[in-house]
Amino acid sequence: MALPFFSSTRTIPDISVVPRHIAIIMDGNGRWAKQRFMPRVMGHQRGVESVREVVKACRQMGVEYLTLFAFSSENWRRPADEVSFLMQLFLKMLEMEVSKMHQSNIRLKIIGDRSRFDVKLVKYIEEAEQLTADNTGLTLTIAANYGGRWDIMQAMHALSLAHPERATAFGEEELTPYLSMHYAPEPDLFIRTGGEQRISNFLLWQLAYTELYFTDILWPAFGRAELEAAIQSYQKRERRFGRTSEQLKGETDA
Repeated sequence: MALPFFSSTRTIPDISVVPRHIAIIMDGNGRWAKQRFMPRVMGHQRGVESVREVVKACRQMGVEYLTLFAFSSENWRRPADEVSFLMQLFLKMLEMEVSKMHQSNIRLKIIGDRSRFDVKLVKYIEEAEQLTADNTGLTLTIAANYGGRWDIMQAMHALSLAHPERATAFGEEELTPYLSMHYAPEPDLFIRTGGEQRISNFLLWQLAYTELYFTDILWPAFGRAELEAAIQSYQKRERRFGRTSEQLKGETDA
């Protein structure tokens, strides 16, 4: 299986002024609601507005891939009523937004373990991906019931099934096509809202050389201005990929 993109640990990827791929952990919905004496679920509902604004901004800025962590494999530990609301909100978003995404030439991908989803939700996911599969604009990926360790393990399982004759003699190049985000370059910029400074089992393989940006702003208050601030921070970074600053300077001077 051919790789559509290069691995940052095997070669040096192209670097653009505007991040080609942005990945975001949308944290702080519940706290945003609590600060306003609202139920936690109202924060999740308001967070959908931030998703719309950030998707629009990414399209206008020329970002090619946007990946949003909507629900982790660990989020099932939350109160049952909140989990139920999140599943219903996800379904409602698909029902209301997919046709608009299609009209806007957005390709929608959903990654994660679907085995715990309701049959109706799985059906909507499949239909949404099929409808937008040939779109050539922004690729919007929603990570739902996703975990980075799960991703690596399912990729290993799929690879072993596809090539049983190889046993364990696999390299990075062989595994990468079986990861959930094999269709996208590794993220250039990772953003986490809400003040926490950790990866939380998100895209563990793919974030190897991603620039990390943390902000105290809660997700429902995150919009275009906050996204631009994150990108401006990214643009000030020196992306060395294992090289020295002197090597980069030599390439610039050449």
